[in-house]
Amino acid sequence: MPITRATRQARRTRGRRGHDSTVATPDGGLLGVTSYGTVDAPGERRVLVVGGAFITALIYRPFALRLSQALGDGWAVDVFDRRGRGKSSEQPPNYAMSTEISDVAAVLRETGARNLFGHSLGGAVVLNAVQAFQGHDGDGASADPELVPDRLAVYDPAINIEGSLNSSWMRACVREIEAGRTARALAIMHRGQQRTATLSKVPVPLLAGLLAAATRTPFGRTARKLVTSGTGELLAALEEVESVEDFAGLPPNTRFMAGARSASYFQETARQLHAAVRGSTYTESPDGLHGSVPAAVTELVDDIAAYFRG
Repeated sequence: MPITRATRQARRTRGRRGHDSTVATPDGGLLGVTSYGTVDAPGERRVLVVGGAFITALIYRPFALRLSQALGDGWAVDVFDRRGRGKSSEQPPNYAMSTEISDVAAVLRETGARNLFGHSLGGAVVLNAVQAFQGHDGDGASADPELVPDRLAVYDPAINIEGSLNSSWMRACVREIEAGRTARALAIMHRGQQRTATLSKVPVPLLAGLLAAATRTPFGRTARKLVTSGTGELLAALEEVESVEDFAGLPPNTRFMAGARSASYFQETARQLHAAVRGSTYTESPDGLHGSVPAAVTELVDDIAAYFRG
């Protein structure tokens, strides 16, 4: 049956609103997925976005919508809530990076997406996942060459290369969470992640006071809910010291990206990974911040879209 103009318009309208679905996981969990653009696009024209810690799929909506528009008609962008947030199940008691890898595999199989993008901790997740799909993670349990993406890109990947990241702040953050001091935990996290050059230097007590007011807003209430699962993710991913050689087997079409105004740790990590992966590319967004992805900064979105379009 030929596709009419009305059908194409209906698809575009549905894509702007986002199409919600769920994906079952092997351990009995559920993952909430939202698709933007041409929601029935074929796998080679789909990009799966894996987000960072403390962020829900909803926060990535502006980015996913803008990326689907930049990619053009016939493309779809899928975003899913990782465990412990949004419409997805809570983190299981035995949560580990292997949980994240299994979840990415489940969404890739369900959507058929052949392109993969990760931001921040999501960058660590997708790089580890592709390594596992290739059978390079050591145990071979997740090996599935059919899931290796045609194109893979990460922005500000949060990976602890050669112990370059001081993770002591994460343990301090966990202690504050367990004591019920959410604002102080958020302050320690903010300073530890060096999100901005100014606020990252503010003393913890003063920053905690500022964040205490922010946590009473709707966004802050979401942050309080996510802080426990987010810290668990960071501990699982960043306390494990890795070597750039661990990622040397990634596909040659991998693109490493970083924001010039992000914390220098992200730029250095992306450069080291690029140097280790033969055939990969590295690009730096001149005005890019760590939060430029969910903020859908036009310059960055257009660059990402150009890469996936080939």
